[in-house]
Amino acid sequence: MVQVVRPTLATLAAARHFARVVSTDHVPALLEKGRLRVAAEGLAVTFREADAEHLPFGNGDFDVVVSTFGVMFAPDHQRAAAEMLRVLRPGGRIGQLFKTIAAHVAPPPGLQSPPLWGIEAHLRALFGDQCERYQIARRVFNFRYASAAHWLQVFRDFYGPTNRDFAALAPDGQQALERHTLALLERFNTAGPASLLVPADYLEAVLTKRAVFM
Repeated sequence: MVQVVRPTLATLAAARHFARVVSTDHVPALLEKGRLRVAAEGLAVTFREADAEHLPFGNGDFDVVVSTFGVMFAPDHQRAAAEMLRVLRPGGRIGQLFKTIAAHVAPPPGLQSPPLWGIEAHLRALFGDQCERYQIARRVFNFRYASAAHWLQVFRDFYGPTNRDFAALAPDGQQALERHTLALLERFNTAGPASLLVPADYLEAVLTKRAVFM
């Protein structure tokens, strides 16, 4: 059985390969969007509202635990890592995609920065010797959108962290963030003025939980 943290393309990919999938998120609206998507494809997925730091599952319930830009936003990295290990059976695997960025934005006081999950040393510190195998590789994902404005609209409307960033700002601050984001996208756009293609580095990590022998 596969647990997916946050209903994303990972949910669809696993379900298309006939895995028994439990997809979780702490935002009910995102779960509902996931339900509509899998229904449209005729897939079988169980959706559960859940906090990554307090997963509502038993010890060793899952063969695979996958997170795609989800668990990295949990405030307590160590607690989230411990929960992923707890619900995973011995010998099971953790798969994660963590975005890496050149400059880290300071998190709110008392919270750890999400991009730390994109640093191999941080992952090894979190999971330690409870995982017997680390398969870690840097890869590139190409963001393809009609334009920079289209990218911003999609992420502002449907991606929780971007939505919250804008919601926390006054109107003049939102305008400044919009200008900065659009300029950044255009700077790295490799497709020319007619569309948007932005390559982005990410860290792909597959961790195998250490088997326990009695």
